[in-house]
Amino acid sequence: MGQRVSVLEKPSTIPGVVRFEANRVLTGQGHEHFRAEAEAVGPRPAAELARRLFATGRVDGVHLFSNMVTVDLKRGFTADGLAQVVTDLYQYWKPGMEPAVFVADAPAEGDAAAAADGGAAPAGATDYERLIPAVLIERSRNGLATWKAKQAG
Repeated sequence: MGQRVSVLEKPSTIPGVVRFEANRVLTGQGHEHFRAEAEAVGPRPAAELARRLFATGRVDGVHLFSNMVTVDLKRGFTADGLAQVVTDLYQYWKPGMEPAVFVADAPAEGDAAAAADGGAAPAGATDYERLIPAVLIERSRNGLATWKAKQAG
């Protein structure tokens, strides 16, 4: 799942520098420059991309501005495969991967008593009724009834 980023590798007149142009903005209108993987902190797309590029072991620095990624290569390395790193930035699932499964733990007895005070679902309730707070289910039912009344008349 996720979307692949379309990337064009652009030649540079400076030896050891390669540029990638993506089809989406990675930094907004701000410049971001990373000289080491330790500087790439946080969940921002620019920081994540910098961490992935540094992880290849072929990168000395990464500069991002909007949709342009400029990579300073380590001496003796080429840019082979780096475009794929940028392309896969937003791809969270690949063929052959197992999707994550949500398994809700049974509430402890103390949690069940606390939930009963807050209007827990009655015995025999569906999974939907157990997972969604009763106040939201009631609000949804009232909204549906109001909509049906407007449609009828």
